[in-house]
Amino acid sequence: MKTPKRPFKQIIRLMRFDYDLYLMLVPMILCLIFFTYRPLESLIIAFKDYSPFMGVIKSPWVGFVHYQEFFSSPYAFRVIRNTLVLGLVTLIFGFPLPIMFALLLDNLKNGFFRKSIQTINFLPHFISSVIVCSMVINFLSPTTGVINTLITRMGGKPIYFLAKPNYFVPIYYFMTIWRETGYNSIIYISALTAIDMNLYEAATVDGAGKWKQLTSITLPSLKPTIIIMLLIQLGSILNVSYETIILLYNPSIYETADVISSFVYRVGMQQGRYDYATAVDLLNSFISFALIFGANKISKKVSDISLW
Repeated sequence: MKTPKRPFKQIIRLMRFDYDLYLMLVPMILCLIFFTYRPLESLIIAFKDYSPFMGVIKSPWVGFVHYQEFFSSPYAFRVIRNTLVLGLVTLIFGFPLPIMFALLLDNLKNGFFRKSIQTINFLPHFISSVIVCSMVINFLSPTTGVINTLITRMGGKPIYFLAKPNYFVPIYYFMTIWRETGYNSIIYISALTAIDMNLYEAATVDGAGKWKQLTSITLPSLKPTIIIMLLIQLGSILNVSYETIILLYNPSIYETADVISSFVYRVGMQQGRYDYATAVDLLNSFISFALIFGANKISKKVSDISLW
């Protein structure tokens, strides 16, 4: 059944009652207009031979030349592969962890212990990326790092982890999981508090154990939240934490560490090729949109849950 549309005059009348709330929205709307949507017109430099002296409008059109250059370069396959590998590894092995962490916290009876664990796991998210990467670099240092100190004391040779391409993916994964698991569990903890406790009491009376309650009440109640969060994660699978990668990588590990975002930063900011960098980043955005649009369509057909 479709919701009847309200007349425009009725909407204005309702807005008058909550005018103070709408006034609070004005600064955010202005920020979106001037800092998010207004700069979008500059995306046309992806199809131009952009010159800062000629400006966005007067720069000559070149069509899809930048895309042809990117896909014919030796970097295209490498950066797309690395982006997908890092994104998929984080999604497949990292997405279930916040759910599991929220379920474990929900089953802790000691309130003080539960809040302490929750706070300790939330804190890493609020630490600056620069500090986190510095900690990782010091921790894995071949001379003074804890790991290499243990390796040398056991008779082995020090390993320069951040100079070995094969080690970058697990380093990035464990660092991201340590930093984001607690913070990403917030929404699941909130969803758990919204579950009607009478359902658990009724299940206990019927003889259902903890596992049966989990599979019959908890997980079905969390299903809409899990699907929505999964859709959002799929949409950002290519937007890996490029600032973290830039702080950790070096030319010796470009083979596995160089992703689309870091490539865009290097080409655009260091080489000054703003048109070429914009073209590559715009491609990244289109792929991300296609992923989230397709996943949303599938989710809507399969589970009747979607973002729009």
